[in-house]
Amino acid sequence: MQMNDPLGDLLTRIRNAQRRGRSTVQSPASKLRFHVLEVLQREGYIRGFTEVEKDGRRELDIELKYYDGAPVISEIRRISKPGRRVYSAVRDLPLVRNGLGISVLSTPKGVMSDAEARTQNVGGEILCRVS
Repeated sequence: MQMNDPLGDLLTRIRNAQRRGRSTVQSPASKLRFHVLEVLQREGYIRGFTEVEKDGRRELDIELKYYDGAPVISEIRRISKPGRRVYSAVRDLPLVRNGLGISVLSTPKGVMSDAEARTQNVGGEILCRVS
């Protein structure tokens, strides 16, 4: 089965698992998903993830993070979609909840958070917003 928006699928799996109070969630592996999860781990939104092979297919096992019983990720939204791509220059990057959240960007220098993009002075496609 062909999937049109693999990143949207990953974000929905994380959102649904947190609503159910799950500690882990599985997702098919891809380079984009791997890099987005690296950013989420670096910024402290997930505990970690590992790449495993199940039935000849690569999957990502994602460990979700909770604080006092509540999920660390209160909102996770896809911004740039396959039908409507959203790009931003570094000077136009919006703050998420006045700096309490992050935007994940795909830039010429790789996938990174908005703070890292400002530091490296690069803009790009805004993949998702996490707070």
